[in-house]
Amino acid sequence: MTQPDISDLDVAHRMADAARTAILPHFRSRGLNAENKLAEGFDPVTVADRAAEEAMRAVLSELRPEDAILGEEFGTRAGTSGRTWVLDPIDGTRGFISGTPTWGVLIALGDDSGPFLGVIDQPYTGERFCGGPETAVMTGPLGEQPLQTRATAGLEEAILFTTFPEVGTPEERAGFERVAARVRLTRYGMDCYAYALLAAGQVDLVIEAGLNAYDIQAPIAVIEAAGGVVTNWQGDPVHQGGQVIAAANPDLHRAALERLNAG
Repeated sequence: MTQPDISDLDVAHRMADAARTAILPHFRSRGLNAENKLAEGFDPVTVADRAAEEAMRAVLSELRPEDAILGEEFGTRAGTSGRTWVLDPIDGTRGFISGTPTWGVLIALGDDSGPFLGVIDQPYTGERFCGGPETAVMTGPLGEQPLQTRATAGLEEAILFTTFPEVGTPEERAGFERVAARVRLTRYGMDCYAYALLAAGQVDLVIEAGLNAYDIQAPIAVIEAAGGVVTNWQGDPVHQGGQVIAAANPDLHRAALERLNAG
């Protein structure tokens, strides 16, 4: 079976459109219930998460039947092409059930070398951030704009985002706080929207821990296309998740890594 004649980026757009349609009727709706996926702690999932992933998988079944899928809610579908779509239907479900517009739909396409195409979509605000081969662009209420990370070189001028202290161990939080002590401004709890803002040149650093592959692969592709750097806390590839640092440029990345590992 051959892949239909449609670009990977167009497939991603169709998936994001389908996810928007599935999610928006549930956002800020009265009576929305969230199930907890954890025996200890709180990792919520809603009908909107599941409906959005099902909608995206339906697009892939039609347009990319040979590609594999890794999704947060429905796991792995094997493929034969050597390529995998990595899906998080709602990254930031805690924010979603709280009514904040900082959650998003994450779509990545990659191979054994990692993700090379990514989309971060915020259905409620109508913003979409896309990064991949020969594309780094956002669309939204103000039209289309190029994505370009900032040239901030020193930590003292940087804006840092994180989900600490909500996630991570005490030791990981200590590393984060060594960086936070040096930056100009630290903000909390933005989930995937923080990565989108970094790619758009609004912030400089995102530092997190405890991520999964579906949390980070789309942000990697979007941020790298915009000129940024995304690694683990040792400076190595972070395609499978774990401890993540995303930086607007290599100089800032090096400076933040030094502080993270100074303990």
